[in-house]
Amino acid sequence: MGLVFRLSNVLVLPFWAVMILLPRWRWTARIARSAIGTVVPAALYAALVLPRLGEIWPAVSRPTLDGIVALLASPAAATIAWVHFLAFDLFVGRWIYLDSQERRISPWLMAPVLFLTLMLGPAGFLVYLIVRPLAAVVSPAPAKAPVQNSV
Repeated sequence: MGLVFRLSNVLVLPFWAVMILLPRWRWTARIARSAIGTVVPAALYAALVLPRLGEIWPAVSRPTLDGIVALLASPAAATIAWVHFLAFDLFVGRWIYLDSQERRISPWLMAPVLFLTLMLGPAGFLVYLIVRPLAAVVSPAPAKAPVQNSV
């Protein structure tokens, strides 16, 4: 399980790197719009959790603190939980990146928000929900040109 844990980190880092370090690179938006970045960690999670569903389901269907502590007490379970975090944090980070690009929020502002999302997922998401409307007030996105009907 140690190898799967290490590889799962390596699996998501290129996606985070381009969103944080190369946000305006022409390939970054293409990569982010592709589902591959989020599908691969989700597939890894499914491959890890499905064979253990019999032991996992009772703990998550009727969660208690003691039950969750017992569930996460093994390297395999901790790895599965970690891959779950990585998959969902990347999904949220991808949405934040694409939404901020559409709103033309400065990459200098977004880099720390995305890094926070990578490290502490929900905290980064919360910060983005605060930054999002404030960035629109400070620097409103230019209006889109009206669509002309060709008759």
